[in-house]
Amino acid sequence: MKATPRLSLLVVVALAAAGTLTVDTAAPAQAATCNGYVGLTFDDGPSGNTPALLNALTQNGLRATMFNQGQYAAAYPAQVKAQVNAGMQVGNHSYTHPHLTQQSQATIDSEISRTQQAIAAAGGGTPKLFRPPYGETNSTVKAVEAKYGLTEIIWDVDSQDWNGASTDAIVAAAGRLTSGQVILMHDWAANSRAAIPRIAQGLASRSLCAGMISPQTGRAVAPTAAVAAGAAR
Repeated sequence: MKATPRLSLLVVVALAAAGTLTVDTAAPAQAATCNGYVGLTFDDGPSGNTPALLNALTQNGLRATMFNQGQYAAAYPAQVKAQVNAGMQVGNHSYTHPHLTQQSQATIDSEISRTQQAIAAAGGGTPKLFRPPYGETNSTVKAVEAKYGLTEIIWDVDSQDWNGASTDAIVAAAGRLTSGQVILMHDWAANSRAAIPRIAQGLASRSLCAGMISPQTGRAVAPTAAVAAGAAR
């Protein structure tokens, strides 16, 4: 006998009630189609806050790029691996977060190289992206980045979470993102973590998806395109 739509629905309801069928009622807020990609970035991890941040991102179907400090990658190696396992992109954010433009070339080299090593040792792979602390850069910093094959990533939108921005303000900042752009947030900022569900909803309403950052262009692209670009370098 051919099942009618009503009969099929009754079967599903019965199976769910019997516990033999799992119905996902918490699907993440994602755009049906991606008419563009943005880069969500979180600096200064990993930390004890990282598990909650990763949980919020994955529950809402979002990818992000984590710019890790080397000292914390060394202290929390399991969290670096958790970032990768959650599908996040891992970048270099120096070892101790100094003002690099005030440092010697040797110190800049040490800050970057030790972070490359710490992230790789923790299972995060060898980063292809570098975010200078405070967004401060100069020709010497750029020369060291080039030595390690790193693409410098600043940001297009500053969430101001480091400056005590409210969750509403962070959501509003994310709402200004256009395709290809990158927003600055932080691993430790509770308000940014709280904003994630609304950020996901806002992106979906504009048919934008959270992507990865291309090592070739420094712009947000589809995750598969970012991986391909990195492999092509």
